[in-house]
Amino acid sequence: MDLEKYFNDTFGTGVLATANLDGEVNTAVFSRPHVTEDGKMAFIMGDKKTHANLKTNPRASYLFIEEGRGYKGKRFYLTMVSEEENDELVDQLCRRCKEAKDTGAMGTKHVVYFTIDLELPLIGSGS
Repeated sequence: MDLEKYFNDTFGTGVLATANLDGEVNTAVFSRPHVTEDGKMAFIMGDKKTHANLKTNPRASYLFIEEGRGYKGKRFYLTMVSEEENDELVDQLCRRCKEAKDTGAMGTKHVVYFTIDLELPLIGSGS
């Protein structure tokens, strides 16, 4: 599936789950990811718990529930591979995040890149 097209054309609610080195879990609502040419997912995030968790544990899970009736969407198991602080890139990527353009709201903004380890449907095992 063309994930870039999917996330550009499909609206819904996303939740990114992370855990720190001690296994303490955090979940946070996140916008649709950006998909790079080489198939990585990129998210814009501030210096909050999700970002702090990724500093000690690069594994994450992203759940995306499509708008509409029923339970449609996808689950992704991810590994963080890199990040950058680049305000110009954040402004370019940001689809609708006025918080990211308000310098005080998010503080330092990071573009965080993940490889996709596994993609599954929202419901079921995908087999």
